[in-house]
Amino acid sequence: MSAFDKELSPRKKQILKAVVEAHIAAGEPVGSRFLVQSNLLSCSSATIRNEMAELEEMGYLEQPHTSAGRIPSELGYRFYVDSLLQHYAMTSKEIDQINSLLKVKMGEIDKILKVASKVASNITNYTGIAIKPRQSLVKVLKYEIVGIDERQFAIVMILSTGAIKTKKVKLQLGIDDMTLGRLSAALNSYLTGLCANEITLSSVMSLERAMGDDSLLVNATVKAIYEVIGETDGGELHYSGLNHLLQYPEYSDVNKFGEIINTFEEKNEILDLVSGGYDNDINVLIGSESSVNVMKDSAIVFKQIKKDGKTIGAIGVVGPRRMDYARVLATLNELSENISDLIEDKRLLTENGGEASAGRD
Repeated sequence: MSAFDKELSPRKKQILKAVVEAHIAAGEPVGSRFLVQSNLLSCSSATIRNEMAELEEMGYLEQPHTSAGRIPSELGYRFYVDSLLQHYAMTSKEIDQINSLLKVKMGEIDKILKVASKVASNITNYTGIAIKPRQSLVKVLKYEIVGIDERQFAIVMILSTGAIKTKKVKLQLGIDDMTLGRLSAALNSYLTGLCANEITLSSVMSLERAMGDDSLLVNATVKAIYEVIGETDGGELHYSGLNHLLQYPEYSDVNKFGEIINTFEEKNEILDLVSGGYDNDINVLIGSESSVNVMKDSAIVFKQIKKDGKTIGAIGVVGPRRMDYARVLATLNELSENISDLIEDKRLLTENGGEASAGRD
């Protein structure tokens, strides 16, 4: 039960639910006359007007401009999602689209999530997203330096994820094998077992002192290490059906829609959001509840995909605040169950076999 339940009478809940669902369907402010004429409520127009006025005073409804009708506020949507939402019964066509995932012979989580985001977009008529979250705790467990020529060497790094990464470093001056050996030993002494944010100025200075006259090597070496950890930590975002948003008046402003596009292309804000510790079964972030700056008129709904208790990805939907939450939640739940079945059937061969890059279909 929501913490706000005690504030609303059964009639207020009924009216709020009717207003939210009417606004979701039409996108226009909802008036008492409409609710009476549509037979959604059994009380008089005057009673509905009074209740809507009280709901506005309580912060659940808003009156845009001088319109006689009202629209749900962010709080109204939140109450609706938490307390009033009814189960959405998916159609056989929608179920068939989702079940098609099981027929696709794919062994990589990235490819499966891409297909899932496209299916979610097609069913909900919003933008679907597939995410490989950031891995903020990636550490380098061991370093090895391999000389390539007198002005170039490679750093081989064994990461806490089990991956082995190699990064080339080019130098202005020549370097011998003995110096490379000292560098390898110093890296293993001072920089092993550290996340990117734990490689501090103090640890870099210790590394420089250990290298003595060859301390100029440290800057290029640490930069290369940061780049590798950054690439591994960075996460990936794929989106489908961005054009669906154009049919909603919330995205009719060209400049605002351009900002939405840039947010998807740059991906960092959305990746930060999904990687930010949310661990609910399914996450619904409405307007300002999201940390994504340009999403104040939008909602982001996403569900994490787990394997052996570890989050390996997420699927979600982005749309206007007045999105059809019941349909979106049902779609994401059904998709995640299908993906989980793929994992349990051991048809998912690898967690990192593909590369999900920011892009669009």
